[in-house]
Formats: sequence, structure tokens, C-alpha cells
Amino acid sequence: MPGASVRVSAPLLLEAEDLRVSYGTFEAVRGVSFTLAKGEILGIVGESGSGKSTIARTVMGLGKPSGGRLAVHAASVQMVFQDAVGSLNPRMTARQTLAEVLKIKRNPQSPEDLLARVGLSAAVLDQYPREMSGGQCQRVSIARALACRPDVLVADEPVSALDVSVQARVLNILRDLRKEMGLAILLIAHDLAVVKNVCDRICVMQKGVFVDAGPAEQVFAHPASDYTRRLLDAVPDVARALAERREGAA
Repeated sequence: MPGASVRVSAPLLLEAEDLRVSYGTFEAVRGVSFTLAKGEILGIVGESGSGKSTIARTVMGLGKPSGGRLAVHAASVQMVFQDAVGSLNPRMTARQTLAEVLKIKRNPQSPEDLLARVGLSAAVLDQYPREMSGGQCQRVSIARALACRPDVLVADEPVSALDVSVQARVLNILRDLRKEMGLAILLIAHDLAVVKNVCDRICVMQKGVFVDAGPAEQVFAHPASDYTRRLLDAVPDVARALAERREGAA
């Protein structure tokens, strides 16, 4: 359903209408419409090449629409990247990374405050990225984004490089931030398992268009396209995977 859109009643921070993004003669995004409201988590799900990350980059201002309309009603939009380790300066500790952004943004919070928000102890403050796990690096990246006091957080495949057990922890942090701060989150993912218990609404993207869109429960219970059904068939049983992992470690 190209251009599918689900409206919500909270103040809108992002509005896309018939959005198109082209690279030369190739149209990566082919007329999609969506909204993102304050305190909402919207998931855009699709396989590699679907156009979902192009939407993320366009929202961040890293690309320009070739057609349609994109309105950003937010004072600050920040991004969390897939490669958490690579997105951090290898020569700076977590403390230095956070302190730098806090100073630039004149944010009175402390690095300790930010780490507490993402469930990390102060022991991580003096560690370099190479000394932290992937999950810790991703949480430091989220803390860095929070230092900018964003209205909207764009999370582009934030857990795809992490272990299954760590994925759940990071996703729960995003859900808590939405609840505690009223943060709006645009969550980009390549599989429905990631967004299943986190997103309020989901848009399923294939070849530059939305083929399914609606409340998360609706998309899972009544998929509108064969493509969505294929993605649903690929959703792993996380509980079973964790049980097998525990048995293997025993």
C-alpha cells in the first residue's frame, strides 16, 4: 500500500507525504507517507535495499527529497547508528565523549546522569570503546544522543550487530526513554522480531514503498501483504534461542 499512513492524536514531530528520494535515475523511496508523534515509537521494517535507511538519512538531513513533502516539527533530531563502536571516537573515553557534547549543548547534566539513563554504571566512564562490549558502546551512543536533548531519536538498525540477549536490553532502554522523556523514536530494522514488542506502529517497506502499515498488533495479526507474511515467518523464537544458549553453556 504505497503512501499508507496512520494518524495519531499526539503532537506530530515528523510528517512525510508522498515522500520520494532519488539517487540519479534510481528512486530509492517511491512515494511513502507517515507521521511520528511525540512519545511514539514508529518502526520501519524491510530487507536490505528496501529504502528504509534512506528514509532515516533523509529525516536527518543527510539527503534531500526529490519529491513530496517532509516536515520536521522538532527542535532536535539525533541519530543512533548500527555500528556503535565505529560511531564513537576511539581516542576518547565515555566520559570525554559525553562531556564534550554536554559542553557544546550547554546541558547541565553530568556524564554519570546520562549513563544512568541508559542503565550503565559510572565504572564505564573511563573506558575507551575498545574496552567496552558492543552493547555498552551502543548505550553510550544513546547517552550521547540524549546529551543533545532531542525531541526525536532516529535509530538505524541499533541492535542488529548485538547478541540476542543484549538486543532486548537496548530495546527496553528505548522503550523506557519514550515513557520517561516523551521521546519520539523512528526505529529502523530489517526484521519484525526487533520491533515486535517495542513499536506502537509499524510500516513494512519493500522496494521503496510501504506494503503494509498500521498498529503493531494489526500488522502481526493480519498482515496485508505476502512480503509481510514472509518476514513474519522469519521471526525467530527468541525465548527458545535463549533457552538453547543456556543449555549450551551448561
